[in-house]
Amino acid sequence: MQGYRAALLRFDPAADPKQSAIYEADGLLVVGPDARGTQVVQAAGDWATLAPRFPGLVVEHLPGRLIAPGFVDLHLHYPQTNVIGSPADGLLPWLDNYTFPEEQRFESPEYSAAEAAFFLDELLRHGVTTALSFATSHPASVQALFTAAQQRQIRLITGLCLMDRHAPAGLLNRAGSATDATEQSLIDSERLLQQWQGVDRLGYAITPRFAPTSTDAQLRGAGQLAARYPEAWVQSHVAENRDEIAWARALFPQSRSYLATYADFGLMRERSVYAHCIHFDDDDRALMRETGAAAAVCPTSNLFLGSGFFDYAAADRAGFRYGLASDVGGGTSFSPFHTMLAAYYVGREGQAKPGLSLSPQQLWWQHTVGAAQALGLGGRAGGPAVGNLQPGCDADFVVLNPQATPLLARRTARAATLDELLFALIVLGDDRVVERTVISQAF
Repeated sequence: MQGYRAALLRFDPAADPKQSAIYEADGLLVVGPDARGTQVVQAAGDWATLAPRFPGLVVEHLPGRLIAPGFVDLHLHYPQTNVIGSPADGLLPWLDNYTFPEEQRFESPEYSAAEAAFFLDELLRHGVTTALSFATSHPASVQALFTAAQQRQIRLITGLCLMDRHAPAGLLNRAGSATDATEQSLIDSERLLQQWQGVDRLGYAITPRFAPTSTDAQLRGAGQLAARYPEAWVQSHVAENRDEIAWARALFPQSRSYLATYADFGLMRERSVYAHCIHFDDDDRALMRETGAAAAVCPTSNLFLGSGFFDYAAADRAGFRYGLASDVGGGTSFSPFHTMLAAYYVGREGQAKPGLSLSPQQLWWQHTVGAAQALGLGGRAGGPAVGNLQPGCDADFVVLNPQATPLLARRTARAATLDELLFALIVLGDDRVVERTVISQAF
């Protein structure tokens, strides 16, 4: 076993997210192997209280540092790393002018491998230890990302992007020698799922890009896969942009709403994560709650593309799950600190009654244990737990330096409360704060 002594941040998963943080100014984190051989948290708490229980423990002392759970990014696109910061009038022009041309390059295994390596290294450099990511419609892009993630032991969920219409020819799913493109996309998805789901720390996501780029047959087949493989995830986009919503409603007039289209094809259940979820009505929010689906809140991309604001107050009233996501490359940064700050802006400006102030603890919760719960990785039913540092959780954590920049050092030195410390890190922090990212590994 190994011990780490520093200030320690973790969360009570049963508490109100606004006041869920557990903090020790002088804490001890003890990690060691579980029955699987995976490094997990064996104990966490106050140094003076906990240290006598572990005589002879090798302890790394990290004075002036804060140990916190590794961040969980609930939605992003590894093939869009190179289009971050591309100007556009809105979502659909941004896709046409930048995203789709870049994604066509991922037909190449070599290009995919190089981009996957950079993407994952960038996540780890920013303290992200669990991610749900899109690949492209090319099987090579999925293989490359899973292979690179396995090498780094990051917890990574991805899948083949399903799109058999309304996209450039180079991005549409390809036909097989004896099958049409729709059928082949489902065959390829199932093969990849069987190859990678549950291997090491990897998971497969059944991935319609968004309803308008899939035919009824493809969505129906995706729903059938979701029913056959409940341990897998489902990911897609919904209700991000009003033009997109109008397009989806015209294509699927039989569905009550854009969101309901996914339910009609069997794609809403536990472990289903839908990015954005901005332009919802109360029936949509009730559908999220009833099916167990979760929202990936993407504040930097929503602000950047002018899509709108996630309604936190309405989501909490309805009682459905959500967590934070960078949405690279519509999102503008890999940094969880930038994402949390943007979520604060959305809370202040974007509600039906503006002025909601998301607490620093709630912001941090959304990017750790809350996002893990949205993925079904909160430790329920005996499964692995990530995004937290309670006993039994996978030992994914970050070592943060609250003195990383001169201005941050001045502000954190004056922090009189935990909320002041966390908020200073959110407002002034970036990748320079992340001194080390530690991944739970099997030994």
